[in-house]
Amino acid sequence: MHFMDKKELTAVAAQTLDYAKAAGATQAETEINSGHGLSLTVRMGALETLEHTRDRAMEIVVYVGKKKGNVSTSDLTAAGLKEAAQKAVSLAQYAAEDPFAGLPDAASLATTFPDLDLHHPWAISAEAATALAKQMEEAAFAADPRIKNSDGANVSAHEDGFVYANSHGFCAGYESTRHSLYASVIAEQNDEMQGGYWYDSVRCASDLMSPQALGKRAGERAAAGLNARRISTQTAPVLFDATLSSGLIGHFVGAVSGGSLYRKTSFLQDALGTAVFPSWFSIEENPFLVRGHASMPFDEEGVAPKVRSIVSNGVLKDYFLSTYSARKLGLVSTGNAGGASNLICTFGADSFADMLKKMGRGLLVTDLMGQGVNHVTGDYSRGASGFWVEDGVIAYPVEEITIAGNLRDIYKNIVAVGADVDRRSSKLIGSVLVSEMAIAGE
Repeated sequence: MHFMDKKELTAVAAQTLDYAKAAGATQAETEINSGHGLSLTVRMGALETLEHTRDRAMEIVVYVGKKKGNVSTSDLTAAGLKEAAQKAVSLAQYAAEDPFAGLPDAASLATTFPDLDLHHPWAISAEAATALAKQMEEAAFAADPRIKNSDGANVSAHEDGFVYANSHGFCAGYESTRHSLYASVIAEQNDEMQGGYWYDSVRCASDLMSPQALGKRAGERAAAGLNARRISTQTAPVLFDATLSSGLIGHFVGAVSGGSLYRKTSFLQDALGTAVFPSWFSIEENPFLVRGHASMPFDEEGVAPKVRSIVSNGVLKDYFLSTYSARKLGLVSTGNAGGASNLICTFGADSFADMLKKMGRGLLVTDLMGQGVNHVTGDYSRGASGFWVEDGVIAYPVEEITIAGNLRDIYKNIVAVGADVDRRSSKLIGSVLVSEMAIAGE
């Protein structure tokens, strides 16, 4: 099975739409994907797993009037495509009518397709990838004599191509790549064990952190957690490490996305036009960031996205909507079928050390456990570990605690955002200092 280029994917898409029309669809859309990659893991200096992946798939969605049917297949032969299109149309006959179903309006579809520099194939051999993984693991062990074991070091290179087409005549696609390095090790001392990991994820392999620096960071993180204590139950300031801040923004995105809003399952149900964050805080969405993790010339329905303000001076200005959710809400698509694009959040000039000083005394959270977030009420309660901070410096590691609050209060009580932006995420934000949260310990 070879990697299909854009020309081949486009031909398959056109053929699929022809079959859908012949089978009786009044509207149809299809997405064809082709991907291939390499992923390998080394553990304790030996190759543990090696995977070469090649996959391709087609999904077709048809509308017969206001009835919808969809089918996916990996059989991209003419017979396979024809059968999938016919099956989708016959499924639609049995579906209930939905007044909001159907393709986006033709006028909303993208007409320009900027090159966002997302495609950088990495022709790395299994031998070279193994050597990189070994370097990461060796650097992690060298970081501290207490690193005694490893969960493995992983190297991954992946290339994807896709084309989306619909019966309005839209047909476009692009190729993209994603490459990553990951290392996870275990520190041991006096019968206590602590894990630590680090990773990097980029579009272009030359942007990756060096394997030595990455392994060292993983080792240091594992060793730093040794001799962890529990702390007493209290209320105190909490500093979310930059690696966790994107999660806080992720909960916000979920709350102001179409599905949550039309189902009325959002703690920010009627918050449009109201202050959700402090007055100095803003979030911009930019789908056109060069090499961005969530960059796109069009969304999953072909709708043109745009650079826009989501939060301005703390006030919620806009939602994340697909065509369907927009129609349900009596609004128009924001070009977010498939989710939010790159989000750029306000951050200050404070380094991580400055953020610790700004907090003075409180909890630095570096790891969160569990899924304790209620998106209907905004109640937030997560198991956590990290470090207790006194006089603006890290005093000792802490574990087996729970941090709790309500997301509405957490957002309003953000005091500062650091300049230590985590570039591995599509939500670009630094460490986040919250003035106070409940901490449950001993």
